[in-house]
Amino acid sequence: MSRLIVIEGLDGAGTTTQVRRLVEHLNARGQRAHATREPSDGPVGKLIREMLTGGHAIAGQALSQGTFGLLFAADRLDHLQREVEPKLAAGTWVVSDRWYHSSLAYQGTGADRDWIAMLNARARKPDITVFLKVRPEVAAERRVAAGRTQELFEDLQMQRDVDAGYRATIDELIAQGERIITVDGEQSEDDVFVEVVRAVT
Repeated sequence: MSRLIVIEGLDGAGTTTQVRRLVEHLNARGQRAHATREPSDGPVGKLIREMLTGGHAIAGQALSQGTFGLLFAADRLDHLQREVEPKLAAGTWVVSDRWYHSSLAYQGTGADRDWIAMLNARARKPDITVFLKVRPEVAAERRVAAGRTQELFEDLQMQRDVDAGYRATIDELIAQGERIITVDGEQSEDDVFVEVVRAVT
């Protein structure tokens, strides 16, 4: 049976690395697995990525969280139709770098959380979500060390707000019956990977 696995965390938590490693591990064991991400590589996802790096800016104004909430929800449904559901229907496990948890944590800090949840009500629930818990200060240090260009939501205070948003989101979704496992993302990359594999398999 195919499974949708999501790996979540702050920017710099190591989600992309762990998605790649998990997919390689599953494929090596004979389980077909496919890595994907959000924002997706579809048309709406590409627009979001441009906006996150300063493209399509409005002179003298910050882009609203409500606008991003709508765009991310549209990208998620398009992502499902174009990529995720066909892979799952073919028996392939899909491992996604982020899902609607990010929208609730990020856009929920500046827009109405209930509205964000409503926008994502038709998104498929993951079979399991692994949250890589990393302090915002540590995540920021990692982004600097990697030489990453700062994106729209990556200043430290915003990341602290997002961290609080993640904690609230996780508590809320677990209470609703979602399977979410928190892993200490400040361990070594290998130790984190061991815990991710244990959580998933």
